[in-house]
Amino acid sequence: MRSVVLKPTVRCPVCELPPRWCICAAQRDLACPLQIDLLLHEREVARPSSTGKLIKRLFPAARQHIWSWNQPLAAETVINPERELWILHPHGHPAPSDVDPGNIQVALLDGLWNETATMSRAVSSWGRLVSLPMRGESRYWLRAQQDSGRFSTVEALLFLLDSLQLTKTSAELRTQFELHVYATLRARGRIDLAAAFLADSMLPQTIPDYLASLQQRRPL
Repeated sequence: MRSVVLKPTVRCPVCELPPRWCICAAQRDLACPLQIDLLLHEREVARPSSTGKLIKRLFPAARQHIWSWNQPLAAETVINPERELWILHPHGHPAPSDVDPGNIQVALLDGLWNETATMSRAVSSWGRLVSLPMRGESRYWLRAQQDSGRFSTVEALLFLLDSLQLTKTSAELRTQFELHVYATLRARGRIDLAAAFLADSMLPQTIPDYLASLQQRRPL
């Protein structure tokens, strides 16, 4: 498998894919009443497959904070005192019902599983720990899933949007997420895996014309 991390190549400065598979033309800015704060592990900054960085590209109002043990984040640099901070956590309490998303700030932890587990312990006292009913299989086919029930950062946000009935934003984000996964698989030369992913994807229905243009052979 070809890795765009281990074997650096020319990449789009925005989507971080090789020019042949650049998906910037399909990107759409998304709006959301939630305040989204991304806590990116410092190692995630160099990973083109990061879905935390995908969220930041799609939601211009989202804020990004780099997590480093050498420079720990102070709670006051993240917490918005005018909103209730939710930290998504598998051992948290169920999300309250009938809440106004405009009053909520969500902190999303982005990194490998062991990295986010360490980050979670450090920030768990900052706000309300919220557990979401995450079911099904992850569509994040870019990294090995260590066991079932684990999802990418963007999928956690998708579950949250659905629970808050922000269905239009959720649908738009899911299309962009699946396009990110598909194009990255193609950029890695995983043609068969990309075809299998596309077979169960909504992309042929949501962006058929763009998908067809992306699949056409183009100059490298």
